[in-house]
Amino acid sequence: MSRAVAVAGSTRTARRLGATELVWLALAGVVVIGAVLVAVDGHNLFSTANTRDMLARSSLLGFVAIGQTLVILCRSLDLSVGYVMALCSLIAATTMNGDPARVPLAIGAVLVVAAAIGLANGLIISVLKVNPFIATLGVGLIIKGYLDTEYQGPAGDVPSSFQQFGYSRIGPVPLSTIVMLAVAVAGILFLRKTRTGYHMFAVGGSEDVSRLSGIRTGRVIVTAHVLCAVAAGLAGLLLAARFGTGSALVYDSGYDLDSIAAVVLGGTLLMGGRGGIGGTIAGVLILAVLDTVFNILEVDPFFKDVLRGVIIVAAVAIYARRQIDRKASRVRFGGDGGSGGSAPPDPVPDAPVPAGSTGGNA
Repeated sequence: MSRAVAVAGSTRTARRLGATELVWLALAGVVVIGAVLVAVDGHNLFSTANTRDMLARSSLLGFVAIGQTLVILCRSLDLSVGYVMALCSLIAATTMNGDPARVPLAIGAVLVVAAAIGLANGLIISVLKVNPFIATLGVGLIIKGYLDTEYQGPAGDVPSSFQQFGYSRIGPVPLSTIVMLAVAVAGILFLRKTRTGYHMFAVGGSEDVSRLSGIRTGRVIVTAHVLCAVAAGLAGLLLAARFGTGSALVYDSGYDLDSIAAVVLGGTLLMGGRGGIGGTIAGVLILAVLDTVFNILEVDPFFKDVLRGVIIVAAVAIYARRQIDRKASRVRFGGDGGSGGSAPPDPVPDAPVPAGSTGGNA
């Protein structure tokens, strides 16, 4: 009996660290190990140039990963984000055409086009019931066909005033990183403080149960995809600011898969219903630190991809193991009297009851 109580107590202690806390601890570990390896090689990971490089890498991927987190929380996916980035960089550059007065118009055009693409993705998935993988890949290929047909290379001209968005710094911190972190904070507040944010967790946990509870699941999925595409549009604006022009070849840079990797590395479940933007930012920073360390150490690009893949697989395996241990502990020490019944489902944040709805039977 005493042994069971001791085990139960240790289990409760282990539960104090969630996936978000673990990934931030992992980030600290990666930074320390990376700094040691770089120091052994005779360099300084925390030099001004290297710090800028890490933060600059994180800002671009961060925008995309924030939006990707929202759709994955809803048990969806978006493989069109790389194509949206490329298209939006071209729209921004060609609309500005070197004229600073046209910057607001270009930003508005980018956000409208990105939102329209997200709306199309959401409607195809929620209304036509097409698998998110196929739906977003198909939309992305449509955009790719347009880009390959209409643009054979860079196009447009970004005025120097807007290029400051890509190169300005406040101390060692790039302005783009500050904007990305502001968007991340807004996303965290959106998930924690709004009804739609709570509904995203609920839909990801179980779409059928959410629908029976009165949640308009289709609207939630569409909203997530619109916000995801808008975040990719912001990344496209940043690309245009850094390049000084629009580029149609950005979709080959792998931001779609990198964003999914950052989200999963940050502790968000691909099956939806659990996770958050805070962990995603840590996942983005881990990938940025790894890339900077690999570049300093001049690691072979192919081996670099192998190492990144091993780290991501190991992280997901750890999360999966923790999920199994959590469910097993519920079976053994939960409220079923030790009968060994099935573990209860993972909890999701309570969804606010829509106005005018009536409660069901208990």
